[in-house]
Amino acid sequence: MFYVVCPVPHFIAKRLSDDTDAASNACRELAYFFTTGIVVSAFGLPVVLARAAVIKWGACGLVMAGNAVIFLTILGFFLIFGGGDDFSWEQW
Repeated sequence: MFYVVCPVPHFIAKRLSDDTDAASNACRELAYFFTTGIVVSAFGLPVVLARAAVIKWGACGLVMAGNAVIFLTILGFFLIFGGGDDFSWEQW
């Protein structure tokens, strides 16, 4: 669930914000805040479940490793394709 919801604030902020190239955009900053909350929750939930003995610590470690891989992949996608300078989806 966290992997699907993570990029949604960024998509909404990109759609709603104007590209004035200002130093700070309130909509974009709010999207960063929500995205950070989602990512921290994705890393925090397995720790809470492991401390409550719902899952074992080995499973918690595997989920943390999986979270790191998936979220770094999402970050890499947005760094490469999110600039919007010369990139057009018609190229693909």
